[in-house]
Amino acid sequence: MQKTKTTESWSSRLGVILAVAGSAVGLGNFLRFPGQAAKYGGDDGGGAFMVAYFISLLIIGIPICWAEWTMGRYGGQRGYNSSPGIFHAILGKPYAKYIGVIGVIIPVIIYMYYVYIEAWCLGYAINFLTGNLSFGNNVDAYGDFWGAFIGITENGSAIGFSLNQVGFYLILVFIFNFILIYRGLSKGIEWFCKFAMPLLVFLAIIIAVRVLTLGAPLADQPDQNIMNGLAYMWNPGNLIQNLKNPELWLAAAGQIFFSLSVGFGVIIVYASYLNKKDDVVLSGLSATSANEFCEVALGGMITIPAAYMFLGAAGIVGQGTFALGFKVLPLVFANMPAGVVFGSIFFILLFLAAVTSSLSMLQPGIAFLEESTGMNRKQSVSVLGLITGLGCLFVVWFSKDIKALDTIDFWIGTFALFVLATIQIIIFGWVLGIEKGWKEMHEGAEIRVPNFYKIIIKYICPLFLLVIFAMWVMTNVFGYNLQTGEVQLTGYVLDLVGDSDHPASAAARLSVALIVIVIGFMCAIAAQAGKRWKQQETEDEEVSI
Repeated sequence: MQKTKTTESWSSRLGVILAVAGSAVGLGNFLRFPGQAAKYGGDDGGGAFMVAYFISLLIIGIPICWAEWTMGRYGGQRGYNSSPGIFHAILGKPYAKYIGVIGVIIPVIIYMYYVYIEAWCLGYAINFLTGNLSFGNNVDAYGDFWGAFIGITENGSAIGFSLNQVGFYLILVFIFNFILIYRGLSKGIEWFCKFAMPLLVFLAIIIAVRVLTLGAPLADQPDQNIMNGLAYMWNPGNLIQNLKNPELWLAAAGQIFFSLSVGFGVIIVYASYLNKKDDVVLSGLSATSANEFCEVALGGMITIPAAYMFLGAAGIVGQGTFALGFKVLPLVFANMPAGVVFGSIFFILLFLAAVTSSLSMLQPGIAFLEESTGMNRKQSVSVLGLITGLGCLFVVWFSKDIKALDTIDFWIGTFALFVLATIQIIIFGWVLGIEKGWKEMHEGAEIRVPNFYKIIIKYICPLFLLVIFAMWVMTNVFGYNLQTGEVQLTGYVLDLVGDSDHPASAAARLSVALIVIVIGFMCAIAAQAGKRWKQQETEDEEVSI
């Protein structure tokens, strides 16, 4: 059964590749990836993380990417462009649309806090240019500025309109995103990515060249030079011992999800606007390659070596994503010749990367609202703007210790990603069927995927995902120590239930309540959509007869 196909489409293959690459290339490439490599590298270096990272890329990243491209195009040819509609077309069961709702919930809710971080990037670029981030070697000053900028000490303190408060920038980037998404697929998302992606790469190359030509910037620390900084990222240390650490594999798999946008519900929607003969194999591989170039070749050559040269291995080990990007790197740029210029360029780069990703998070919600209710573009943009605006205001208001952001990111930005990615690869390999999926994948393909990937997609990838997901739940939800066998509930759970040593957090509980409300709202729309789609399919069948 098939309903009327949408009039939206990409204007070129390059456009869709850049758009998908743009959805993947984001803060994860230049901040999260270096942060993970540093965190799990220790004093020995991040080589073990890189091994686990590339194995995860080959076993789960690329297969899921191809599956999403294929299923998206398959659903699009049957007239569906939303994740619930695509799953409805593939499975043909009443429950299918509710599985697809996960692919709407994830990007919509992630957008609520991602645009908040996006505003940090724009704000830091402006504050570098105005000289407000010139604190010399005062490490604490950079941390204090970041805390005051995002309102980390008191709820509601981030909502301000001065240059050193995030509220002003948040309004700007929120409006900018919705102006672009209102323009549509080709005139909004594709147009911006065609401009932003080349500029992003150009700016990244400028920063990389500057970092690679620093030599040994600290005269009293000759060992903290560029060669040792690059070597730190790739040095495996005690490789076998490091690879036995389950947390290393959890981090590597999580980075692949976050970096490639697999399991987000974005690629499957983007691919639904392709024509039947558009090459999903080469396009998927091209978008993945572009992301990996930005992440490993550019992000890896900028953040870790720069931090290493000024702080040494001890100074970057254990730094989280936010600390590395918004506390450590400003210090690095301040000590770098022409640091104001290069610091500004770096945060403009981050801002562009964030916008290409946040735009992709809006399209699944727009497609769902239009397809399920019959709304036009203006109406769907207005409704989604209201939903995400309220959610974003919630995240910014509960800025103390970034509790709302952290809670939502844990349950949606990590937990839900594992769930959706696992469901998608199982549906592709076992429900759609590997042979049917394989044939669909190669429609219009200029290259063929090696046949051994049939085994990877059907058996190895789902098994790997299920094992990784089970380990992740055990360690990050139930607090099971894989080394000692002890169980102690994690802070994310205790934030909700509390105990004598860890009182429950109101912000965390309200964050989960927000998630539940959005899930309920989207499921209610999906229920009505199912009736609408069934009626449309019946009418289309009668017309065809």
